[in-house]
Amino acid sequence: MSRLHRSRIADFQEVLGEPTVALAKLRDLCFSGIPFDGGLRCLCWKILLNYLPLEKALWSSLLKKQRDLYSQFLKEMIIQPGIAKANLGVSREDVTLEDHPLNPNPDSRWNTYFKDNEVLLQIDKDVRRLYPDMAFFQRPTDYPCLLILDPQNEFETLRKRVEQTTLKSQTVARNRSGVTNVSSPLKTTPNTLSEYEVLPNGCEAHWEVVERILFIYAKLNPGIAYVQGMNEIVGPLYYTFATDPNSEWKEHAEADTFFCFTNLMAEIRDNFIKSLDDSQCGITYKMEKVYSTLKEKDVELYLKLGTGWEHIFILCLVHV
Repeated sequence: MSRLHRSRIADFQEVLGEPTVALAKLRDLCFSGIPFDGGLRCLCWKILLNYLPLEKALWSSLLKKQRDLYSQFLKEMIIQPGIAKANLGVSREDVTLEDHPLNPNPDSRWNTYFKDNEVLLQIDKDVRRLYPDMAFFQRPTDYPCLLILDPQNEFETLRKRVEQTTLKSQTVARNRSGVTNVSSPLKTTPNTLSEYEVLPNGCEAHWEVVERILFIYAKLNPGIAYVQGMNEIVGPLYYTFATDPNSEWKEHAEADTFFCFTNLMAEIRDNFIKSLDDSQCGITYKMEKVYSTLKEKDVELYLKLGTGWEHIFILCLVHV
């Protein structure tokens, strides 16, 4: 570790060690990059994203309140209509005359469930291939969600929900002898197997945690729901929080990521609204603006990127 790096760490520790964090000083330090050492990056992001207040004395109570709230979200939203909830003290019947799987009423819980599945399938497709160059998201988390994985609660995991929702396409053919053959038109490759590898019961991969975060966000924000690209925003947040050296903070990475992601989306959500794409607050306008600025300020990088608009796209998404 260089002397300059040690000096920067000391500067961060000094600012963060005060009873009330000086936001202006912290922003100045963060502008040149935040060291990962000692969980500094995790802590700074939580402060800069308005998740943690500047007064350190309020941290403990606020974190408990927010994490309890997230647990309530899990209970209310990661659940299938018709699953017994006796352990949660909620009485119900599997199917009633008023509400059943074929009920077309928009207010039907079953109707809502099936519409949610459409969003969930898109989220599932994106998070399974999140940052494929990193093995992290395919690895099991050290802190699986016990509320959902505990069989006594009878909650349904999103992974199982997707498996039950997805219908595999197959080809049916009958030969001259009248024998019917059923075959899948798609061949399974080794890459596909590794991408969709299922962990043993009681375990869940990091991508499953990200999937849960995005699904709950979509449920709480039906106006925008889920748009492709959100997975690229929440990924770095979750990775940083889930690798925090502080085990207590690491254990609650899911809840902390959700609220930080929600606060960040409050600032950049216009980039995900299709009707605003061509307006001055839309993603197309911002992409063109960044691209023209890049061409003016750094021609070499501009030429190197070429038509690699995906890099500019990510830059615009997080540009506030």
